[in-house]
Amino acid sequence: MKKTLEELCQIGGISGREGAIREKIISLLPKSCKYDVDALGNLIVRKCAGKSPKNKIMLSAHMDEVGMIVTFIEKDGSLRFSRVGGIDPQVLVGRLVSVNGVAGVVGSKPIHLKSPKEREKNVCFEDLFIDIGAANREQAQNAVKLGDCVIFDSEFLRFGEGKIKAKALDDRFGCAVLLELLKDDSEYDFTCAFLVQEEVGTRGAKAAAYAINPDIAIVFEATTAADTPLSSAGKRVCELGAGAVIPFMDKATIYDKELYDLAFSVANQSNILCQTKTSVAGGNDAGAISQARGGVRTISISLPCRYIHSACCVADEDDMFAILSLARKFLTKVFNI
Repeated sequence: MKKTLEELCQIGGISGREGAIREKIISLLPKSCKYDVDALGNLIVRKCAGKSPKNKIMLSAHMDEVGMIVTFIEKDGSLRFSRVGGIDPQVLVGRLVSVNGVAGVVGSKPIHLKSPKEREKNVCFEDLFIDIGAANREQAQNAVKLGDCVIFDSEFLRFGEGKIKAKALDDRFGCAVLLELLKDDSEYDFTCAFLVQEEVGTRGAKAAAYAINPDIAIVFEATTAADTPLSSAGKRVCELGAGAVIPFMDKATIYDKELYDLAFSVANQSNILCQTKTSVAGGNDAGAISQARGGVRTISISLPCRYIHSACCVADEDDMFAILSLARKFLTKVFNI
């Protein structure tokens, strides 16, 4: 799974521009699987084991990552942009980015030109631009155009005690888990949905869940870990090294209580590290999936991730394999509910 995750994280794919990552995932699918791509770009994959479970099961992860999109080119050749997804402008200044393959650096007003009041304020998107080394607008237009996508240029790095740093762990990790589950032998059929446009409002999930019409959905995600020295215990949300994250509620979903309890029961019986979120915050595709058609029983299994939605997301390899182990055992139980 580690090799697959590294390959997926290095590919660019902001919301609405998931083509490259989708093609990579298709290339990694087992030949026994059947797939379709819908009008929005969701990749729907069917694991055909030959036996239908009592309940139709949908597993999901989203392919898109946060990023930016070019909206204007200044006379001096610098680029203005809008964010795609929830990015804090504070994480952008000085970052290396790629504008459709063209290298750039996110710049802002130099500190020596700022007034004392300006120095006290947080930077906002209106203060930022991208420098691609162009001398003027004409040079910049020869390299990029309006609507070009901008992604973080960030290497996949292993460091410390089993830690990984990369862009787009949210949610290329979930995609890697689905690929592993599709490779496994299974007694029952199930459907995996590699979804688009989660970061801009769970748009792909709405269409996919309506089409698949599942009874039960398991959403694989990455979620915020605030386990840093500045966070008190109750504000840490979840912690690296403490295993899979099973939330009971977030801003988009109140998760199915029976599935929530079952996940913890499976984890405890199998000695798999598992934790819940200590804050009702955020949201993911589960919110849209749970409300599809007549409603879907939904659970989320998430990877704790520091510095999420930045160029340097950090996760723990032990948590990744805990989630994969839990996913395999939990799926077997869900088939028989």
